[in-house]
Amino acid sequence: MNDLERRYLRLLHAYPADYRRARGAEIVGTYLDLADPDRRWPSPADAADLLRGGLRQRLRAAGVTDLIPGVRLAALLALVTASVLAGVWSVAELHPPPVEWGVPHLGPFVSLGVVAWAAWLLTAAVIAVAPIRVARWAITLALLLTLALPPMAVALDAPRPPLFVLLPQVVLGLLGLALPDRPSRAIRLAPLLSVLLALAAAEFLLGLDHIDCYCGPTSAFLPTAGGLLLVVGALLATGLAIGGDARGGWALVTLLTPAGFLAVPALAGGTGWIYNAVTFTQLAGSAVAVALAGPAVLLLAILVRARRNPTTRHPGQPCPTCGTRA
Repeated sequence: MNDLERRYLRLLHAYPADYRRARGAEIVGTYLDLADPDRRWPSPADAADLLRGGLRQRLRAAGVTDLIPGVRLAALLALVTASVLAGVWSVAELHPPPVEWGVPHLGPFVSLGVVAWAAWLLTAAVIAVAPIRVARWAITLALLLTLALPPMAVALDAPRPPLFVLLPQVVLGLLGLALPDRPSRAIRLAPLLSVLLALAAAEFLLGLDHIDCYCGPTSAFLPTAGGLLLVVGALLATGLAIGGDARGGWALVTLLTPAGFLAVPALAGGTGWIYNAVTFTQLAGSAVAVALAGPAVLLLAILVRARRNPTTRHPGQPCPTCGTRA
């Protein structure tokens, strides 16, 4: 056994044990036949393919094959939400507080956040017109710029958006990477149309003096956005469930985590608190609680579904992947 075969076998642990025993040698043999003679490591594409296949097989074995389509549906809703937030924050960035307030700002903008929000607006346009692979790169770039804002602010001694604004944007973007490989035209256009509506609504609210800065009344809509995200998810879940489609339910459970991060300021301070008065410790504690609770609920749902829908394949039954019999 050479190094390449040994490394393919390690990747094969992504599959359930019974599947590895039945098909492992065949799968590894196929990859070895296609590999260059001098290759010592699996290619990134092969590794990703094996990991995806293992995940699909484990979900199939657990009876939750509709989880991945549900996550893809949640990804669309997450990207729409991220686009709306980017549109609102972009408008807020263009209107710094008056000089007499003594609030630090960055030239004509409120903070360095304008860089990240511009990237998210561009991402919405890229999703509408570019191949999905390019769209994922655009989402990744927007994510990296958002993550880079805190260290950039320290290095440049410049203001930045609060962490309770940046964190949900990152979580929404990470979920957005799970977009379908072949989205329909409507799915492609949804983030861009959401951006345009958000820009128009934010400009209207600006005329009503409802937008001033991140820590003013504008930030109060973050928990509201999280609530609306769950309401839309619940409506989709109900509508799809009527037709016997469980995708909406999985999408709703998946959206609990980003919705929770949107509600972190409210969870940290409770009702009636001003976000400026909430301490970093309170925000961090609430964020950690959401980061643990959201995935835990998803895992619990998977375990419950697996217990209710056992799909163990007995000898002689065809493989659900290729049709061969054990």
